Amino acid sequence: MSELPTRLEVEDLQQNLGEVQAILARLRPAGDGVPLPDAAPLLLAEIRAKLERLHPADVAAVLEALPLEERLIVWDLVKADRDGEILLEVSDAVRESLIASMEPRELVAAAETLEADEIADLVPDLPDAVVQDVIRALPQAEREQLRAALSYEEGTVGALMDFDQITVRDDVTLEAVTRYLRRMDELPGHTDQLFVVDREQRLRGTLPLARLIVSDLELEVRQAISPESLQLHPEDAAEDAAQAFERYDLVSAPVVDHFDRLVGRLTVNAVVDHIRAKNAESQLAESGLREEEDIFAPVWHSFRNRWAWLAVNLVTAFIASRVIGAFEGSIEKLVALAALMPIVAGIGGNSGNQTITMIVRALALGQIQGDFWVRLLRKELGVATLNGVAWGTLLGGVAYLLYGNVALGGVMALAMLLTLLLAAGMGVAIPHLRARLGRDPAVGASVLITACTDSGGFFIFLGLATLFLL
Repeated sequence: MSELPTRLEVEDLQQNLGEVQAILARLRPAGDGVPLPDAAPLLLAEIRAKLERLHPADVAAVLEALPLEERLIVWDLVKADRDGEILLEVSDAVRESLIASMEPRELVAAAETLEADEIADLVPDLPDAVVQDVIRALPQAEREQLRAALSYEEGTVGALMDFDQITVRDDVTLEAVTRYLRRMDELPGHTDQLFVVDREQRLRGTLPLARLIVSDLELEVRQAISPESLQLHPEDAAEDAAQAFERYDLVSAPVVDHFDRLVGRLTVNAVVDHIRAKNAESQLAESGLREEEDIFAPVWHSFRNRWAWLAVNLVTAFIASRVIGAFEGSIEKLVALAALMPIVAGIGGNSGNQTITMIVRALALGQIQGDFWVRLLRKELGVATLNGVAWGTLLGGVAYLLYGNVALGGVMALAMLLTLLLAAGMGVAIPHLRARLGRDPAVGASVLITACTDSGGFFIFLGLATLFLL
């Protein structure tokens, strides 16, 4: 377990990154590529010394900020006994490039320095042959733990739990418990409570460390336990567990099987990592990115990651252009329409994105159930009506002042109201339909809502103008 960085080290991360980049620049000759000159050993030793002072998470941040060639140079300087910890800290995209540069024996050695639950996090990125070698190299107990961790689906509590917890029997005294704890070199991270079990490893409750400290040491554990503590099952959804941790301000929680036997624990650091990963995934999905991308990834890899939703966007843009093309005659007769129609579509798109963001977030938090969709639709249409009346009136007045045409101002106001109503309706409908079809409601949400509000906004504005102005 690596020591946490001091406050000064955290503040100096950017300075260290700058110094590493400066040394790498001195290693780089005038031409392309990064061959190492003969005078490099001293400079490389300087980089190695800087890396040894950094926490694995900070080393990961340095690696993620370097282009591929320089990243591999720095990676080669990392001590072998820290490879595993750093691989856990880097992003999935960067981890892929680091693993590709390592020999199988190096990967096995890196994995052997980790706990079973940590190895399980790396397994999806490791070659099959390496995974088998790692399994064979582990002691029997850790081998069984790894297989158990790998048996749970991604996004479940079982995939996030760890096996490093402290258990005590309920028929011993608190004094015996304190003696047992003092014999340990250190407690597992995020240990705020001990898990009380019987002879069959069935969970009987928890013993908070805060209660252990202030209780009479002559009491038995069963007299001091908290039987009402939250219990999780490996098959529970990780999102549900995360909500429970947030609701009850938990640091750790026991994970039990269907027979109430303790199989592991879930800690707040695993929950925070899961939440952070889901938030990043949601942000990428809303923009139409299929997966996390290394900012220094090869061009072809980035192209494959981005092209799908750009193709969808191209189709929707073509549809919007055909809507405009259908009203070419109207635009020719009243040129002001060309200047005003982007305003209607743009505000409609922003309003739709606001609605869809709120709905997707509520879905992620499990706040929308059953017939709540109808109530949400009515509420969002109400908000759109108020915004449509307020901003439609304002923009209608601006249009009148600019062009001196009362009818044009009225068309602008009505088009704004109808477009915002359309945006609200689609902002609720798109995530609702995707959720019912079993798809991630956040994927491509901004692309889809913008397509609807652009085409719909142009059609509404130009259609009304054709009806009332020409």
